Amino acid sequence: MGFLSLLFITPLLFGVTVCQYEFDDFEDDYENEIDHEYPRIFHHNPGIENVFPYFNTPNECAKECFCPPNFPIAMYCDHRKLQKIPSIPSHIQQVYLQYNDIKAVHLESFVNATALKEIDLSHNKINSHMIDTGVFAKLSNLAQLHLQYNLLEEVPYPLPRSLERLILGFNQISSLHRKAIEGLVNLTMIDLCSNYLEDSQFKGIQFSNTNNLMQLNLCSNRLQSMPPELPSSLMYLSLENNSISVIPNNYFQRLPKLLALRMSYNNLQEVPHNAFNIPGLVELNLGHNKLKQVFYIPRSLQHLYIEDNEIEVMNITLMCPSLDPLNFSHLTYIRVDQNKLTAPLSTYAFFCFPHIRSIYYGEQKLSTSQRTQLRTPVFRRYLTPEEYEEAEDGHEDQDHENDIRGREDDDYFDSYLY
Repeated sequence: MGFLSLLFITPLLFGVTVCQYEFDDFEDDYENEIDHEYPRIFHHNPGIENVFPYFNTPNECAKECFCPPNFPIAMYCDHRKLQKIPSIPSHIQQVYLQYNDIKAVHLESFVNATALKEIDLSHNKINSHMIDTGVFAKLSNLAQLHLQYNLLEEVPYPLPRSLERLILGFNQISSLHRKAIEGLVNLTMIDLCSNYLEDSQFKGIQFSNTNNLMQLNLCSNRLQSMPPELPSSLMYLSLENNSISVIPNNYFQRLPKLLALRMSYNNLQEVPHNAFNIPGLVELNLGHNKLKQVFYIPRSLQHLYIEDNEIEVMNITLMCPSLDPLNFSHLTYIRVDQNKLTAPLSTYAFFCFPHIRSIYYGEQKLSTSQRTQLRTPVFRRYLTPEEYEEAEDGHEDQDHENDIRGREDDDYFDSYLY
């Protein structure tokens, strides 16, 4: 099922979360869920186990690090209180330097590192002015660069055309060079969450030229408007915890492949009625905004989160203006707690959304200080025998995928939950 299964079934996510929760355990588990958790970085070929062949490579390894004999193309230098990057041998393809006290990235450490494909420098103390100019651009095979949890003030520039994943979350980035991503034709994912980026930094940035970009994470910045000129290839967009107040008309029509959109914790008061009328959207999170009215629900959508808004009535006619017996909506889960509902959804909703399995009403707001519960705080629909069998098959597949992901996360950098 590829990377989509990781982001869709988190039991995909942006994987994107087709079965995000075990509904029977929802009330118990949801209290511990952090809505603004960092988006998960998805991996290549998650269903394929790594089998390490014998490598006929030199045994050379930096004395500060460890190079496994059965996998000598990797060099592990993490958690060693290093203050500088050791010299990297020419045969090394992956170097892991996370959780150290490194403050600078100098050319001399990478003079021989012509084979490098992945560098993990996360959780260090690197400042932008301490990165030698062009140090990464010279690495023509580099595919993954991890610099999250450092002290960067700007996006490193220039970068190699070979780069596929650029992870820069949890820094102090407030500057984005106009040409920072220009020419990165292989880029599939860029993560800039938890920085200090404002709208002005995106003027002149040609995201639309990154025709392979699938995931863009801009959560927890200082954005007040939607980012401009996004590529049509985008599948996962994370904008939660900003100050966005308006979604322009037809904005998402330019993103026909979008599967997951997260815009919780913004300042949205309304959205255009047909804003999300795109063919493949599966997860939509607009929780913790100021919405007063619902909107059209695309038939592909499976999970809808609109908790903590100002909605008083769930107008099913707006959500589902027409019935098509040959093309029913796929909506299975809605979260609507912390709104101002006085009654549950009309039974007409179940004609429009026949696949709904759970609606979480939780507490509703009477005023700023008062809360109340509807008679049915959680609605659950019992599955038909056919649906139950299908769900059981899905659980078996998910258990297998979780086992695979667990093995991968041990060998990958600290995973973020999407």
